[in-house]
Amino acid sequence: MTLTSLMPVLPELVVIVGAMALLMLGVFKGEDSTPLVEAGALLVLAVTLVLIVMQPAAPVEMFGGSIVVDAFSRFFKVLILIGAAAALIMSAPFWSNHKLNRFEFSIVVLLSVAGMMVMVSARDLISLYLGIELMSLSLYVIAAIDRENLRSTEAGLKYFVLGALSSGMLLYGASLIYGFTGTISFAGIAAAAKSPSIGLIFGIVFLFAGLAFKVSAVPFHMWTPDVYEGAPTPVTAFFAAAPKVAAMALFARVAITSFPAIALQWQQIVVFIAIASMVLGAFAAIGQRNIKRLMAYSSIGHVGYALVGLAPGTATGVSGVLIYMSIYLAMTLGTFACIIAMRRDGGQVEEIDQLAGLARTQPAMAFVLAALLFSLAGIPPLAGFFAKFYVFLAAVEGKFYTLAVIGVLASVVGAYYYLRIVKIIYIDEPVARFLPMPKPVAAVLFLSGAFTILFFVYPAPLVAAANAAAKSLF
Repeated sequence: MTLTSLMPVLPELVVIVGAMALLMLGVFKGEDSTPLVEAGALLVLAVTLVLIVMQPAAPVEMFGGSIVVDAFSRFFKVLILIGAAAALIMSAPFWSNHKLNRFEFSIVVLLSVAGMMVMVSARDLISLYLGIELMSLSLYVIAAIDRENLRSTEAGLKYFVLGALSSGMLLYGASLIYGFTGTISFAGIAAAAKSPSIGLIFGIVFLFAGLAFKVSAVPFHMWTPDVYEGAPTPVTAFFAAAPKVAAMALFARVAITSFPAIALQWQQIVVFIAIASMVLGAFAAIGQRNIKRLMAYSSIGHVGYALVGLAPGTATGVSGVLIYMSIYLAMTLGTFACIIAMRRDGGQVEEIDQLAGLARTQPAMAFVLAALLFSLAGIPPLAGFFAKFYVFLAAVEGKFYTLAVIGVLASVVGAYYYLRIVKIIYIDEPVARFLPMPKPVAAVLFLSGAFTILFFVYPAPLVAAANAAAKSLF
């Protein structure tokens, strides 16, 4: 294998080599190297992003077809890199405020990004598993990165134990699929799985259960509220953004490319977890008082809406999923920028009631946060409305009418808890104002707010990119 033939996987190599170089820098310079390592990690992500954008459009298969670089994988890699970069930018002021100089954070984020990039390019069961495990092992570490904090350590342990269980289920499903088809490549499975045998269906159920855990879909969502609440806020922001996007990409690729002939079987699984996630996300968030727990249930609901687009198994539906995950990424990063900015002299506050009267003490932050919450609720003309519009439209076109109706009703219920926060911000009596927002956090909030509010002005580039990426799966 020559160096030229490795060009399609150059972005992944840059991330891994960059992470190793920064690890050496951190080890030899000690905790003082944290700002330098953070800047280096952002530079690595920026270089990788440029390399991905410059890749030729034609799909390329690598390593005997186990990795593919196509429009679909490039689209999701760009989203993953943006999510990781935003999380790193927001984390720097947070760590310095909390006297947590952990240079390892940026390095572990880079390693998890490498895992996610392998996931979205996976074309067989082994590369799928390698990508998932590289991502997951990194996430277990950063969930518990604040070692002195009991909640953070507990979050890491819960995530690790449940994650190990989900990996076992995923591997068991993969072994059944291999046993009943005689191949591990997605194309080979699609050719062999012309009629559904009972063993193959069991394999699909276990495989999808493992993937549902990674996107935190019901009934594999148990870890999400505890881990989101316990992990440090920048870590939660990263969890809610990049890994969700990568796992949803893998879910779509596995379903569409491996089992096209037996779509009816896997569609039933997807419809069930979509409905369960939307309903639980809408109702369970109503009683929450901690904003990070509320965002956990909100993310479970949003995964349900994204799966509505996957259920029909059409190019329009997959395109809807891509648009949904792009908009979800922007809305989530903006909301977490506001949560990181909820800081007073006594430290971080996470209770929703602490936002009371924010419109009078910090009107700019209040306006953008309200816009992001309206968008998460799916209120037009904000970006979140179009995200739901595209997935519901795909469901209706695919004759999944009940799914679309339940999705709309769940949106209405979910709107209640977003609007309740807006009421607290604008109507309740003010409490003490927060400390000024750090400039990097303000930059993330401004960009995500601008995207969310102004998306309707010119949605064409994102829609065209999503359509092209979705077509490459079919």
